[in-house]
Amino acid sequence: QVQLIESGGGLVQAGGSLSVSCVAPGGTFSRYNMAWFRQTPGKEREFVAGISWTGANTYYEDSVKGRFTASQDNGRSTMYLKMTNLKPEDTAVYYCGAREYRRGWNRYNNNDFYDYWGQGTQVTVSS
Repeated sequence: QVQLIESGGGLVQAGGSLSVSCVAPGGTFSRYNMAWFRQTPGKEREFVAGISWTGANTYYEDSVKGRFTASQDNGRSTMYLKMTNLKPEDTAVYYCGAREYRRGWNRYNNNDFYDYWGQGTQVTVSS
């Protein structure tokens, strides 16, 4: 069992930058494949970015490539999503998800594939 807590959301103007964080209190992500998803009202949670449990591989949804960067700290206890050149369509609740590494990660962009979720943090981009 792992608890995930997101933070850092807020209101930013289009073209601006914002970073959100995900922590696992008392633990690390070293045994988990991790991902960021986002969700807007009435829509399914959609994949944004993922980091493999080794930290060696990262994946991004096409619309955020070159604008968003997912990373973890050296202690693998905090995951970040740095968002630049934000657009109004990036407005959503952002969630971090975790899947235990031994269970594989072939469907990393599928929100049903994750075992643990945080409560989410709201990111609002004004035009």
